[in-house]
Order: sequence, then C-alpha cells, then structure tokens
Amino acid sequence: MNRIRKFIEEAGWPRVLIAVFLLILFIVSPFVGVPVDAAFSDTLVRFGMNGVLVLAMVPMVQSGCGLNFGLPLGIIAGLLGAVTSVELEAKAIPGVFTAMAIATPIAVVLGWGYGLLLNKVKGEEMMIATYVGFSSVAFMCIMWLVLPYSSSNMVWGYAGEGLRTTVSVEEFWQKAISDIGAFQIGEAFYFPTGMFLFFLLLCGLMWLFMRTRTGTAMTTVGSNPEYARASGVNINRMRTLSVIISTWLGALGIIVYEQSFGFIQLYMGPFMMAFPAVAALLIGGASVKKASIVNVIVGTFLFQGILTMTPSVINSMLQTDMSEVIRIIVSNGMILYALTRVTKVRS
Repeated sequence: MNRIRKFIEEAGWPRVLIAVFLLILFIVSPFVGVPVDAAFSDTLVRFGMNGVLVLAMVPMVQSGCGLNFGLPLGIIAGLLGAVTSVELEAKAIPGVFTAMAIATPIAVVLGWGYGLLLNKVKGEEMMIATYVGFSSVAFMCIMWLVLPYSSSNMVWGYAGEGLRTTVSVEEFWQKAISDIGAFQIGEAFYFPTGMFLFFLLLCGLMWLFMRTRTGTAMTTVGSNPEYARASGVNINRMRTLSVIISTWLGALGIIVYEQSFGFIQLYMGPFMMAFPAVAALLIGGASVKKASIVNVIVGTFLFQGILTMTPSVINSMLQTDMSEVIRIIVSNGMILYALTRVTKVRS
C-alpha cells in the first residue's frame, strides 16, 4: 500500500487518472467492436508522429523561455524543407534527409531571430510566442502562393502556380523512416520501428546535451538566472541557443509527422499545432520552468492515447459517426486542462 501511495505521489494524480481512463478504454474496446490490436497500433503510430514536436518544447522550458507557443515557426521551416524535397523529386530515405537538411539552416535562422525577439520581452515570452506562431502562419499563407515552385505534384493545376493546400508524399518518402525495421502482427497491428528509433535517438541526444556544460548552463539560466549571471553565463546567448534548438526540433518533428501521415499540410495546417504539443508536455508532468524526457514520453503517449481511443470507443457505443466532434471536444478539453496547470504552477 505504501509503495502504491508513493508511486501515485511521484506520478501525480492527474497522470494516474488519465492512465487509468486510457486503460479502461482499451479494456472496453473489444466489447464495443473496436479491435484492440488496431487501436493500440494507431496509438503507437500517433505517439511516434507527435513525439519530436513535443520534445521541441524541452529546451525553451529548461532555459526559462517558457512553453514554445511559437512552434509553428519551426514547423514552417520543416514545411519549406519538405516541399523543396518534393520539388527536387528526392525519394525514400534520401528524400527525407534532403528535407531535413534544407529545413535545418532555415530553422536556425528563424530560431535566431525568434530568440532575439524573446530576449527583448522577458517575462512575456509565451504571449509573444503565440503571436509569432500565428503571424508566421498567416504570412506563409501568402508565400505558399508566390514562392517559385513548379512541380506538378504540388502546384494548382488550373493556375500552374501556387502550392496546393495538401501535397502528397506517397510517391516520394511516405513511411520512409517508419518502415525501417517495421513489423506487422496479424492484419491490424503495425509497429513503426524506424520512427520510434529516430524519436529515441533525438531523446537520447537531448538527454546527453542537457548534461553537457552548455546544457547545464542553459538549465541554470532557467532555474536561477541571478546565479547564472554571477557564474559568468551569457543569459541571452543561452536563451537564444535554446530557441534555435527548439525551432530546429520543430522542423524535424513536422517532417517525421508528414512521412508517417503521407501529406504535407500547408496554409493554415500548422496554425494550432503548438497547443497539442504544449498540452502533452504538461500532462506528462512538466511545468513552465522544468521539463524532462520522461515528461515528453509519458505526456505524448497519454495525450495521443486518449485522443485516439475516445472517439473510436464512444462512436461504437453510440452507433453514430461523431468521431470528429468527439475528437475536437477531447483534444480541446485536454488542452484546456493542461493550460490551467500553467496558471497553477505560476501562481
């Protein structure tokens, strides 16, 4: 009993209750006609798709810049890399890494400018970041129409210019990473081994980086800026570096997402993508000043598990097709809950 109480205290009641609710959904699913293997496979795929985007939150939280509501800036860098890769007709693994290679310098430049801006508004980073994310998406709605891409796989057919709302990567690098070492059990269970290995690789690199001298200095800036300044740490430089890393991880994250999803979503596609990532991190146990790899993994699995299972189970129970409505209610409900935790931590 003491061990159970200690585990609950360490994990936190919110995560325990969410995990129990998710477990109940998995138990109930076969009784309402939802195959457990297919449901669990979908949860794992969504976990792998979104894991890197949630991981992108960690550097900025650790450096004291708060939750990265400006994640769409990194996503835009990844989208530019992805559409350029399609324009060059790069395929399979080389195609994915071409997209990442092109996205990297763009993310570094955007992250550097974003970091300089956040250094000017210390204390209000999350509010300014939200405006940065929204305005960058709106600006790119114009740019997607005027950028000089000409591939017939992407431009509007009737106009011959301007990119489509969604661009398929099926002929280029769909599941190029996911299918590395992937295996299938039965007809429904599919495990994207490559996508998980890539996510774990980035988690491992982030874990190692945060234990280097630079990573320790970055954490010190976030937890005790006065001590960091007294120790000779350049606070603005550490904050800017954390923003660059976060923006770069956002660029890689959207490319991983696209290769699994099969489509590049342009225009308003990235508009709200920061909020599920923020919610997943907070549900995993992070705060606005401290986040860990464990918070990323636990939070992403719980958030995506609930988001995957709830619509399927409720639809089958009610015998209706309300999956989109239920998905919106559940996702926004979890986001709202997670954001109330921000207020609780800051008060």
